[in-house]
Amino acid sequence: MNCGGEIIGCLFHEFLVLDFINTLTQAFALGPIVCENIILLCSYSISGQTPSNGRSTNGHYEAPSMRIGIDASNLRAGGGLTHVRELLQAAQPQEYRVKQVIVWGGENTLKQLPCRPWLKCVHEPLLDRPLPFRLSWQNVTLSQLAKQHCDSLFVPGGSYRGSFRPFVMMSRNLLPFEEHERNRYGLSWMFMKLRLLQFRQTRSLRTADGVIFLTEYARSVLKREVNLSGWQTLIPHGINPRFYRPPRVQRPIGTYSKRHPFKFLYVSTIDVYKHQWHVAEAVAELRKDGLPVVLDLVGPAYAPALRRLRRIMKGIDPGSEFIRYRGAVPSSELPYYYHQADGFVFASSCENMPNILLEAMASGLPIACSKRGPMPEMLGNAGIYFDPEQPVEIARALDFLMDSPSLREHCASLAYQQAQRYSWERCAGETFSFLTQVAHSVRTGVPTMGSIAVTEATGRRSSPLSREDRF
Repeated sequence: MNCGGEIIGCLFHEFLVLDFINTLTQAFALGPIVCENIILLCSYSISGQTPSNGRSTNGHYEAPSMRIGIDASNLRAGGGLTHVRELLQAAQPQEYRVKQVIVWGGENTLKQLPCRPWLKCVHEPLLDRPLPFRLSWQNVTLSQLAKQHCDSLFVPGGSYRGSFRPFVMMSRNLLPFEEHERNRYGLSWMFMKLRLLQFRQTRSLRTADGVIFLTEYARSVLKREVNLSGWQTLIPHGINPRFYRPPRVQRPIGTYSKRHPFKFLYVSTIDVYKHQWHVAEAVAELRKDGLPVVLDLVGPAYAPALRRLRRIMKGIDPGSEFIRYRGAVPSSELPYYYHQADGFVFASSCENMPNILLEAMASGLPIACSKRGPMPEMLGNAGIYFDPEQPVEIARALDFLMDSPSLREHCASLAYQQAQRYSWERCAGETFSFLTQVAHSVRTGVPTMGSIAVTEATGRRSSPLSREDRF
């Protein structure tokens, strides 16, 4: 009976502690780990005990430290590499009891990462070789290295088949999970690649101890497709400060001319789901109506999609008078293109979280945008929307935006304000907080106090912070 009474008393005490932590979190905007440490320090001060999972030095409690490993085996370029680079640049992992971060990657990947005292970059020669070698390294060698050198593994690339636990993965690519978008590639190598990614990422999502989503839209898509069993949280990316430029005063369309036209910019990979050819056709219709407008397309290209775009361009603008493809541009030069544009157009039909859209928002541009995917979630009421597969609808949106300087000013100002909510400092802090919380839960068998909660009757678990809480 005494034993049962002690158990009930401990459970009651735990509920009181959780309630107090949630109160601190809401009232003072303190992170759950900070609140937990406050409770621990108070309880040990009152009891005079030394915590068993820490150490006492001159009467002061020091929380146990942790080592985080990051698998950068398939981060070679693009958004994945940008994410890890910006994350590590902004991170303060010591605030989350992380004493060391180890990144395994190829030579070119590691060269682009920042130098930090707590960061150890480990070059793996196999990761400089073709895909089969990289997959072999990830499936076999990575697990062995992780068991020796880290307490938790972060896999931002989206797939992991090794045996090490705990691991947290990030959902970055929705193309493998949206059948209609995947089928745009027809019977091709890209189609087969996406099917393979679907299989690999589905398995990884099912077995991951934690999953980081970038948007609520992405979470809803994957929860329909995959039975998720691990902790889940929503952590959007940030924006590099070099993209920020306050919105400028908007001029009437009558002040533009063919010599000084209104310049729309579309930055993105030329691909079958980006619909650059539909935007080109829309701009061509506006030119037929006598509007002084040009379109600059910037980004690398998927070869079959580029051939289709060039064929369309040759038919509607053979002299490249008002539709100009600039090709791939180094990321360091992208702010120049944003800051020289008068407006931005984004016509993708499949995205997880398009950093490009965030960059345009931060650049203070009026935006005409696809109404598919997570775009309305990110842009909100700060843009004019269209169906990306209907050139007439795209042309109508562009015309509507150009015709009203006051509308452009309103949209640009609102988009710029919304962009302020996205920062790499926030992203880094929430990422390391989640990584340590998941690791603590898996290692001890109990959730970190006040950090992760069971929220569904199915037993799926997630961070208690909803999207509204985070923003």
